[in-house]
Amino acid sequence: MNDISKIVTEQGDLLRVTIVGTISFLLAMFLTPLWTAVLYKFKFWKQAKEETLYGSYATVFQKLHGEKHRRNIPTLAGPLVWGVAAIITLVFNFTRSQTWLPLCAMVAVGILGAVDDWFNIRGIGGVKGVRARHKMIWLFLIATLGAWWFFSKLGINSVHIPAYGDVMIGWWYIPLFIFVILATTNAVNLTDGLDGLSGGLLAIAFSAYGWLAFLNNQISLSIFCITVVGALIAYLWFNVYPARFFGGDTYALSMGATLGVVAMLLKNNVGIAILPLVAFVPMVETISVMLQMGYRKVFKKKLFLIAPLHHHFEAIGWPETKVTMRFWIIGALMAVVGVIVGIIGAGPN
Repeated sequence: MNDISKIVTEQGDLLRVTIVGTISFLLAMFLTPLWTAVLYKFKFWKQAKEETLYGSYATVFQKLHGEKHRRNIPTLAGPLVWGVAAIITLVFNFTRSQTWLPLCAMVAVGILGAVDDWFNIRGIGGVKGVRARHKMIWLFLIATLGAWWFFSKLGINSVHIPAYGDVMIGWWYIPLFIFVILATTNAVNLTDGLDGLSGGLLAIAFSAYGWLAFLNNQISLSIFCITVVGALIAYLWFNVYPARFFGGDTYALSMGATLGVVAMLLKNNVGIAILPLVAFVPMVETISVMLQMGYRKVFKKKLFLIAPLHHHFEAIGWPETKVTMRFWIIGALMAVVGVIVGIIGAGPN
């Protein structure tokens, strides 16, 4: 009798996840034309970068994407994703302990990104946007607040290593949390460089964590992840090549921060260990930028034709759509590996 009751409960939970995810998708699809009309009416055009990190003219980037940006494509579509996810989460009143932390991170960083996008639209600040160091300071403060909450209020002070077990790290959990949030935020932001690329990869990553949360009986967290996936798929419908709009930093930064918080919130702390697998492509993109900068500093020349890596493949002749779809395939395969490692390595719930 207990087994039957468990099956019924699991089926009910799975139905809830599916229904809420579908509602998120439909709501985002309904709102997108309305928000798109606003973006075009007020000419919220994305300003293409003209300078590299070294202050020189971005010749390769302009050759690859200069014409695209001259077509006047608006940015600031990000609120369609995090705004819909926030509305759904608040309306359905999920378990607060599982949803409010990623929700707060998503909205807070989303607002920060919106300010950066507004500066970009108006041509204010550093390379047409909030200066990188100022943006990093705000991200650091938000991540620090989250780290303090997880450590002091939730009492989390350990990490889980698959096939080994829990490792108590005490207050070192705080810098680890900050590192994870900053890493995922910047990694997603770097990956958001081709039409549909980051949207597809994020949908895959949140689906992976949503499935693991479901298996860990964190149903509200699972629903939250699939809510984000539903909004992302609607966004992706209009952002695939040729993009009708760009998400902007308000989208990329908020989704990166949210992914990091979800990883830290998964039961058994297994989310941290598998993050390099679930977010494999963004991780490689980040490493490519670091290698490019280090190589240039040491050898006074570039390792890649242009970084991040997706632009390098464009520069050697791959069409934008081929780069995007092949990166999606890699991301999906690695996410499956991450889910398997997460299931096997999590240990008993």
